[in-house]
Amino acid sequence: MQHVLESAFAGSRSVELTAGTVLFRTGAPVTDIYLVRVGRVHLCRHSIHGAVMVLQNATAGAVLAEASAYSGAYHCDAVAMDRSVLSRVPKARFLRALAEEPELAAQWAATLARGVQAARLRAEIRSLPRVADRLDAWLDAGMSLPGKGHWQDVAAELGVSREALYRELARRRKGGKET
Repeated sequence: MQHVLESAFAGSRSVELTAGTVLFRTGAPVTDIYLVRVGRVHLCRHSIHGAVMVLQNATAGAVLAEASAYSGAYHCDAVAMDRSVLSRVPKARFLRALAEEPELAAQWAATLARGVQAARLRAEIRSLPRVADRLDAWLDAGMSLPGKGHWQDVAAELGVSREALYRELARRRKGGKET
């Protein structure tokens, strides 16, 4: 049924981003809705203490910042983590398609429901007191550790510092616990 959602992006414009490129910042007006075609884009919020929290790890097939369809301004930053290609359609056109196509609206509702489930899982994981518990819950949810250069992304998703995650990974290697 994902092809139904893709129909909302038929005739869309393409946006290409290099790793590290900011697509939009907190407070920017929402004028377009984005679908990730290639790559990975993080929605990030920065705490007053400088910590970065990843709110969405959008990969191919994901609508980026789906809640922005109902907002006047973005509530976070979008940053390309890899070379990424996105499709973009004007927000008004996207909302009109939802109003006119019941099958598309049903698929959109399912997409939003999955987003709520993912947000709840992320909140549950971040509520755990120990880094070890957060990492275990994240791995139990079907995630896997990326290559060495991307561990800081996992730390951001877990809501812990890079250093805390590195210490936990080192402890597991020493103790023989596989991750």
